[in-house]
Amino acid sequence: MITFSRRKSDILKKQDKSSIGEWDEKIRDLCKKINSKENYYTLSSCSGRIVLIKNLEQKQPDMFVLRKHDKISFNELKKALEDYKTKKENKEDLIFKQESVIIHVACKTIKDAENMLNKAQRAGMKHSGIISISQKRIVIEMIGSEQLAFPIFSNEKILVDDNFLKMAVKEANSRLERGWERIEDLEETI
Repeated sequence: MITFSRRKSDILKKQDKSSIGEWDEKIRDLCKKINSKENYYTLSSCSGRIVLIKNLEQKQPDMFVLRKHDKISFNELKKALEDYKTKKENKEDLIFKQESVIIHVACKTIKDAENMLNKAQRAGMKHSGIISISQKRIVIEMIGSEQLAFPIFSNEKILVDDNFLKMAVKEANSRLERGWERIEDLEETI
């Protein structure tokens, strides 16, 4: 039987399989801190992001029109929308999303999971919980509540005016910053 520490070692040696191909800089230190603890290791993480995404039933390689793990400007968003609109092959509806921080962590015991979840909730990650229990490991998901999503492009038209876009950018950037504060708070409590 493979031990928890052996699985941890094997997982942490693997190459990054994320869609961006590297660790998200704003969450790297928190993940390193979690991974330094004997009874935990990270499985995946994201510090939050802002995306324009095609409204598709299934994931596809070209589903992201815009994807940033940082704040965006009104001009970036407007340009991405205008560029998408001018390409005749682009017929899918688009969704604007600001997604919150999320971290999946393997825990050795239920008590370890409980301990980490308590810290996550104290740091403001209220939507956290156990998502898997097996003989191999217990997996928790720590997730922030800072998120925003709405349809933004349909029938070859941008659905909102520039004033709304400016307000959406401001709100999405503000929510991203709050998520980054949650990351720092959690890192301090660990």
